[in-house]
Amino acid sequence: MLKDNIERVYQRIAASCARIDTDPDRITVVCVAKGRTAGQILEVINLGYKNIGENRVQEALEKYKQISGAKWHMIGHLQSNKVKEAIKIFDLIHSVDSLSLAKEINKQAVKISKIQDILLEVKTSPEVTKFGLAPDEVENVSREINKLSNIEIKGLMTIAPLADNMQEARPYFSKLRQLRDKLNPEWLLSMGMSDDFEVAVEEGANIIRLGRAIFNV
Repeated sequence: MLKDNIERVYQRIAASCARIDTDPDRITVVCVAKGRTAGQILEVINLGYKNIGENRVQEALEKYKQISGAKWHMIGHLQSNKVKEAIKIFDLIHSVDSLSLAKEINKQAVKISKIQDILLEVKTSPEVTKFGLAPDEVENVSREINKLSNIEIKGLMTIAPLADNMQEARPYFSKLRQLRDKLNPEWLLSMGMSDDFEVAVEEGANIIRLGRAIFNV
């Protein structure tokens, strides 16, 4: 069933890429494993999809001990007191939403001689429940982060509001792409989830984060 789900996802990605005349291979699918078992994650990895996303550090740590061969992505809100453990396992942290958090990541990364790759989370919608930097903060914050020795900005991330029609997410993805193009066209864009990833791809996403589209049976 997971294999069938993944095949359907890639068919939808390919169709979205065809609409904008781009290569589907440029899209990284992060399999969101919140609440999933180690066995389910291993099945996905055995099918060749090695990018695994977790929302909580403690849950990720427990699975990390049981699983090899994965590239781990922190996609949930990261508290400063969890940074020390997070940087031990995560290849990419998507959710850096403040300069103070970046400084703590850098501090802990120095201790273990690691260069930690991050994305800056941008709040492109007015929802009070969303985390992230305001779009007009990103330039100054990124400039300060670039002064830190053991942290490297790889791109931007956002979460669009839930909506019945995926097209309603388009303005938020477009806003992130325009910001990326202004600040650093080489940066990655992590945007799009199970309900709206096709629109995200059309708006330039390099990374999409899929849970239900892959794991639901």
